[in-house]
Amino acid sequence: MRRLLAKISFVLAGLLAVGGAQGASMTVQADQPGAKLNPAMWGIFFEDINLGADGGLYAELVKNRGFEFPDAMMGWSKLSPSKARGKLSIRDDSPFNAANPHYLRIESQGKDLFGVVNEGFRGIGVQAGEAYNFSAQIRKVDGNAKLRVELYSSDGELLDTVRLEKFSGDWQSHAAVLHPKATEAKAKLYVLVDGAGTLDLDMISLFPAKTWKNRPGGLRADMVQKLADLKPGFMRFPGGCIVEGSELDKRYQWKKTIGPVAERPTLVNRWNYEFLHRPTPDYYQSFGLGFYEFFLLCEDIGAQPLPILNCGLACQFNSGEECRMEDLNAYIQDALDLIEFANGPTNTVWGGKRAAMGHAEPFNLKMIGVGNENWDQPYIERYTKFQAVLKLAHPEIQLVASAGPSPDDARFEFAWTKLRELHADIIDEHCYAKPDWFFNNTHRYDNYDRNGPKVFFGEYAAQSDKIVSVKNRNNLECAIAEAAYMTGLERNGDEVRMASYAPLFANVDGWQWTPDLIWVDNLRSYGTPNYYVQKMFANNPGDAVLPVTLDTAGADRFYVSATRVAGPGEIILKVVNGGNSPVSASLNLAGAGKTISSASASTLTSGSVKDENSFDAPEKVAPQESRLEITSPQFAHVFPANSLTVLRFKITN
Repeated sequence: MRRLLAKISFVLAGLLAVGGAQGASMTVQADQPGAKLNPAMWGIFFEDINLGADGGLYAELVKNRGFEFPDAMMGWSKLSPSKARGKLSIRDDSPFNAANPHYLRIESQGKDLFGVVNEGFRGIGVQAGEAYNFSAQIRKVDGNAKLRVELYSSDGELLDTVRLEKFSGDWQSHAAVLHPKATEAKAKLYVLVDGAGTLDLDMISLFPAKTWKNRPGGLRADMVQKLADLKPGFMRFPGGCIVEGSELDKRYQWKKTIGPVAERPTLVNRWNYEFLHRPTPDYYQSFGLGFYEFFLLCEDIGAQPLPILNCGLACQFNSGEECRMEDLNAYIQDALDLIEFANGPTNTVWGGKRAAMGHAEPFNLKMIGVGNENWDQPYIERYTKFQAVLKLAHPEIQLVASAGPSPDDARFEFAWTKLRELHADIIDEHCYAKPDWFFNNTHRYDNYDRNGPKVFFGEYAAQSDKIVSVKNRNNLECAIAEAAYMTGLERNGDEVRMASYAPLFANVDGWQWTPDLIWVDNLRSYGTPNYYVQKMFANNPGDAVLPVTLDTAGADRFYVSATRVAGPGEIILKVVNGGNSPVSASLNLAGAGKTISSASASTLTSGSVKDENSFDAPEKVAPQESRLEITSPQFAHVFPANSLTVLRFKITN
């Protein structure tokens, strides 16, 4: 009912505004298709920032499950009732797995329950009646103690309990299922020794049974669904600055993220300590979401994979550490091996590892990024060597090069000059700026050299305040500014082949950077106005650009891009009215045929440019869908103030 009332109010507002609307006219040359668009143009960029992976997309609910954080008990607390007597110790002799050697020993005298509690990632989110799979590697040292596993709510209510017993003197996996009786966002997991004895525990885990595609140890379903609904053409992963690391020994190394989860070593996340104003001392990477899972996710949501690899440089905003040029071959070999892992036959070393993980068919990798947001001569020297080797060995793989962190500074100009000389395939440009920058740069690519490298606009987001400000908001004004800019990207789709907003996810209780596309807590997620802009573009792509003649007649901040879908005979218009008054426009679909068989509109707007979505009002700013009573190629339409409108027409000749 609320959605229906919102639609009625929206329509009435549009009708009432017509009288005071500014005017504009546009002619779309429907019979003159121009540049072919990349069907995978609109994509997503994932980085493990804002608890994006552990505590987010990766559905593990236990923090520090293997006791491998530098503070091995981080996330865990001792539980010792008044009558209990016992001892906790972290050990590494005869571990379950040498790659993650630490484990917990619990010694109990049996006078009362004794053990530990895990706080999860800002709590443990559970739904009433759903199944949660507990597992752990357990070894008996002495005695015949049992293990009690319990979930408690934030106010101390017991949600469910299970018992495990019959442990042996060797490491063995033990499992149980918990069904909490109430929904709780901030639950805790209790692991308690019941009786006298000593037990060793490692890889203590709790997963919802309902993960994406119900895969054991998989991804959080609602978060993946948000990505699938975008229909992204590609996914860039795993970052971002974590690709580089603050020093090279903290860089992301893809080979350490595949194979059995227990063999993937824990690594500090550089967002753990990057910002003094948003410290996150418990932010580490378990790599349960690793490169195999990234490739699988891309396949699931129909996105082309775009992995980014370290080029031998640590983050130049941090140490800027450089590997020696004579040591660069190891980094290049990682790229060659990754191509084999993704595309190689099963009788190759790395193709065989992929098959052993459960995916005999190749992942059809077509592109790789060399470095992330690197700049100046140290980057060009390393990129040059990467390009020489990779193009010789795999000419079918396109390489994405870095233009640095800014869209228009000296580092940017240097990169473009050098990369143009190297005949680079694609150059990755980034921009975080105020909304005005996006409104004022819609023609940025109109005069780019079509014979040079293509563009990947790989990171962008309008900042309502300023870069790295905690005051940045995901409001309608920023979303509409991005939409205006995206019309320019689409109009220049022959030059700009890909684009992705950044960052993708943020946990409301554990973020480092804002704004972000999708916000989550332990149970819920919602898309921002910026999310809906991305969705409207990606769900309505078209296959070729159509020329548009536009006369704004004084209308402020009015932008248009037009595309066609050849097979079904459709025309798609994306119209942004970034002004504070509605615009009444006359439209002419020239050369489209005589009759429009159907027409529809999807409009994103709200009562104020400062409006945002929230957990309580997740669709306060969301597209409103309507059918249009239009049959002639010449018609009028009113575009509300501060809006993005997608018009779709089916044409009958």
